[in-house]
Amino acid sequence: RIFLTHAPPFLSPSVAPESPVSRQRVRRERRRRQRRGGGSFAYLTIKDRIPQILTKAIDTLHRHKNEFFEKHGEKGTEAEKKAISLLSKLRNELQTDKPIIPFVEKFVDTDIWNQYLEYQQSLLNENDGKPRWFYSPWLFVECYMYRRIHEAIIQSPPIDDFDVFKESKDQNFFESRASIIALCIHLQEVVTAIEDLDENQLKDEFFGLLQISLWGNKCDLSLSGGDTSSQKTNIINSLEELKPLILVNDTEHLWSLLTNCKKTREKVSITRVDIVLDNSGFELVTDLVLADFLLSSQLATEIHFYGKTIPWFVSDTTIHDFNWLIEQMKESDDKCMSKCGAAWETYINMGRWVYHDHIFWTLPHEFCVMSQVAPDLYAELQKAHLILFKGDLNYRKLTGDRKWQFTVPFHQALNGFHPAPLCSIRTLKAEVQVGLRPGQAEQYMASEPNWLTTGKYGVLQFDGPL
Repeated sequence: RIFLTHAPPFLSPSVAPESPVSRQRVRRERRRRQRRGGGSFAYLTIKDRIPQILTKAIDTLHRHKNEFFEKHGEKGTEAEKKAISLLSKLRNELQTDKPIIPFVEKFVDTDIWNQYLEYQQSLLNENDGKPRWFYSPWLFVECYMYRRIHEAIIQSPPIDDFDVFKESKDQNFFESRASIIALCIHLQEVVTAIEDLDENQLKDEFFGLLQISLWGNKCDLSLSGGDTSSQKTNIINSLEELKPLILVNDTEHLWSLLTNCKKTREKVSITRVDIVLDNSGFELVTDLVLADFLLSSQLATEIHFYGKTIPWFVSDTTIHDFNWLIEQMKESDDKCMSKCGAAWETYINMGRWVYHDHIFWTLPHEFCVMSQVAPDLYAELQKAHLILFKGDLNYRKLTGDRKWQFTVPFHQALNGFHPAPLCSIRTLKAEVQVGLRPGQAEQYMASEPNWLTTGKYGVLQFDGPL
């Protein structure tokens, strides 16, 4: 059933060569997984969690029907009914394992998506029929589902700009207020004293804020099925006890890279760090706090952020979420939150913080084909001295969502994706992990069968020249 693509020699469908041998390997792998049946985290995600997310999206639309009517009259009411009908149809298709159908509404990525669906079809035998929900690669099916949610909304004007996940994202931010305030107080104290910090103190602060950004990644609404996942405890006080839960910790490499850039800045005036964002709400605050520190400490001179063009995986950051959160910070009645918000707005106005989005981030393709599918985005990433990839979905796309051996080197799993030195900052919420020491995975499997999917463990995993 739903499966992770096997590590080579079974290649990911998005990069499989056109030879009959490779196609046969993909088909054999699919049949083998089908015989084995469900029970994997991927299967349970599609069977249980995704229908729950769709039900919440339908409920959100229904609860806003009065707002749609007040804003748009009868057209708003009809649009709400149409969107609900389309999402209900989508839920039924999924739960009854119907064939996966092409996109019909014209959008900037429709043709690319439909070409990808044709490619999935080409990997099947004639008697296999069409690709179906429970017999297709997990990464593809999950991305397809969120893109279908977007299609249902854009097919329903005049509510075609409605974000069915916005309430959940906003709630995560508001419920995390106490933790956000604690983080802002800490940042202000560090920034105020930054000129007086020696190198070891600066390094300790850098490592601490990287870890805060890592554990902020636990706040993932797609993992909780859209239920609240706010941060209600002060994460700063827990860093020491959480440190043993970091399975790969390459923070020393990041420090060496950025301090070397700082030393050679007479020759190269810019040190650019790119952050490929994951969740909005509390996690986004942790990313912005880290970005602020990088500028204040002069470890970087500019930060480039990448978000999603459409609502994605429930809590992923869009430009609207990014701007909304900074505005909320700036207008907060808490002095430290307000000060941070104002500083962050200034960074944007000065061009020291730059926000990008690109359709590639909401395609099903793994990152090793970015240079072919989105050469403009790949070229942009090549300008960075360091790229931080936040979260689990980015890790799955970095590694092709393959069922790698746990000890396979991260560099190998990237399959040629090396635009610049990069680091994955991710808590584990999928059955994919590479770069572990021999015996490390077996140790966790023996005591915690679900260690790969609970978000309890994390990695700060670097790839680049040492």
